[in-house]
Amino acid sequence: MAAASDYLENKLLDHALATASFTTPTNVYVGLHTGSPLDDNSGANEISGNGYTRKVAAFAAAASGSSSTNATITFDAATGNWGTITHISVYDAATNGNLLFHGAVTTSKTIETGDSFQISSGNLTISLD
Repeated sequence: MAAASDYLENKLLDHALATASFTTPTNVYVGLHTGSPLDDNSGANEISGNGYTRKVAAFAAAASGSSSTNATITFDAATGNWGTITHISVYDAATNGNLLFHGAVTTSKTIETGDSFQISSGNLTISLD
């Protein structure tokens, strides 16, 4: 995943260029989408309902311009169909909040009632290059 949101790009530029400081979020949360949320988060295709909630993600310290999750992320079993997951995102809040990063999954997965979605430790990598 390498697409930074418009929000994050502006915050990082302001912070790095000393025009404004950026307060890091307490936690970051992974969201699932049936399409790209787009850099401005206008895609409006994040899963909702049927037992879906964003999940907290933990990342290792960045090295060589990238950082990967250091724990498995497991979404609760769907209580109804979620559709086909094609993209994932990272937000600064469990609900609403600001989109930070987004990208396509390697292999799409259809989630039906009783299914869950899991991202193994180290399998979500964010890079700035």
